[in-house]
Amino acid sequence: MKGTISLCKFEDLIELQKISIETFNDTFAEQNDSNNLKEYLIEAYHLEKLKREMMNSNSRFFFIYLDNQIVGYLKVNIDSAQTEKIDENGLEVERIYIRKEYKRHALGRQLLEFAIDLANKERRKLIWLGVWEENENALRFYQTFGFRQIGTHDFYVGMDKQTDLIMAKELGRTVKNNVSV
Repeated sequence: MKGTISLCKFEDLIELQKISIETFNDTFAEQNDSNNLKEYLIEAYHLEKLKREMMNSNSRFFFIYLDNQIVGYLKVNIDSAQTEKIDENGLEVERIYIRKEYKRHALGRQLLEFAIDLANKERRKLIWLGVWEENENALRFYQTFGFRQIGTHDFYVGMDKQTDLIMAKELGRTVKNNVSV
């Protein structure tokens, strides 16, 4: 299945919030306390917060469509919008989410390939992301693209402190091993 990817616009804010909450909840509800998850969803996907993120010129959101329906999205960050100081010339993939009924249709692969192409076009030296250490499917997925762990960082779902593995893919230079941020 091949989707169509397009840049989210300000008028897409409500749809962005809707798919963000839906896909995060679908992906992580079973592994997290419901109160912590609810707190995270309210904080992370509040309209004003999403609006600020969308207005940041160093962050971009992209929807992926099938048959004119939004089935997933991607968020990338560069420069000061990156959530960690991994590489000043890097591109961070902060979010890739696909609606549960469209998983296993290679749409996540299409979004990640799009992000890698974007990083190459913008002459970024590195593409990186954080992935929950217990999300084995995602870890394997990123490894098939040549991402490897270079560090860790803390990620909070409500009051629950979790560990994300920082994974990176080189785009023309060497990455230092064992970086902990």
